[in-house]
Amino acid sequence: MEENGQKINCTVESCKYNNGEENLCMLQAIHVSPIQGNDSKEPDESMCASYKYED
Repeated sequence: MEENGQKINCTVESCKYNNGEENLCMLQAIHVSPIQGNDSKEPDESMCASYKYED
């Protein structure tokens, strides 16, 4: 999974792509989108658009 020393961490247990044992995202890349109407310039103004709920 690591390429060029990069990896995507994930602690969202309900995400389908979360490897809970290692807190890693199983995707090679993620899509990050803004939250509409939030321009706080803080981390809370964006979200992972690649999130999928684990059934």
